[in-house]
Amino acid sequence: MGGAVNVREIRAVLFDMDGTLVDSDAVVDRSWSTWGTEYGVPVAEVLAVAHGNPAAATIAQLRPDLSAAERVAANARVLQLEVDDVSDVVPTAGALELIATLERIGVPWAIYTSAPAQLAKVRLDAAGIAPSVLVTIDDVSHGKPDPEGYLRAAELLSVPIADCLVVEDTPVGLAAGKASGATTAGVKGIPADIRLPDLHRLVQLFTE
Repeated sequence: MGGAVNVREIRAVLFDMDGTLVDSDAVVDRSWSTWGTEYGVPVAEVLAVAHGNPAAATIAQLRPDLSAAERVAANARVLQLEVDDVSDVVPTAGALELIATLERIGVPWAIYTSAPAQLAKVRLDAAGIAPSVLVTIDDVSHGKPDPEGYLRAAELLSVPIADCLVVEDTPVGLAAGKASGATTAGVKGIPADIRLPDLHRLVQLFTE
């Protein structure tokens, strides 16, 4: 596993948040299911697109009939549902060990998430993760799959994007990582330069 990629040549790691560093899948499912019920969209359709995409893009796709003001209200509603529900938000398997390993060996890391800053901070606090660099959907003009956020994170770390590893768990996020020019790693079976069963494997790759 890991192919021809030598992670020892990686100078920085750029993480997605939800589903990659933070296990919030159940919260996302609950919040968006409630939103779908309230907005008349079948739950299966909602959950098929909610993970990894910016909320505004998800709402625009699911309810294109809403006016601009109604979309703002719909976005605010799902944000409130998610902020209020962090009861079972925890780090993903291997996340804390990987962060500790990167800090021990001197590899800087950052997070780029499709979540707004308010939600990102709530979930990261719940998971006990404190990044020195956090880029959210509030900081970019174009969300995933556009690479802007990952390019911004690399810039803030002062590391060329070609020397960075993007770690993602969704196709839309992986597309952003690939478009940025970074090496990519995928959990949950998504195809990437490095395929990971979980983040424990990345710890092994950085230390073996």
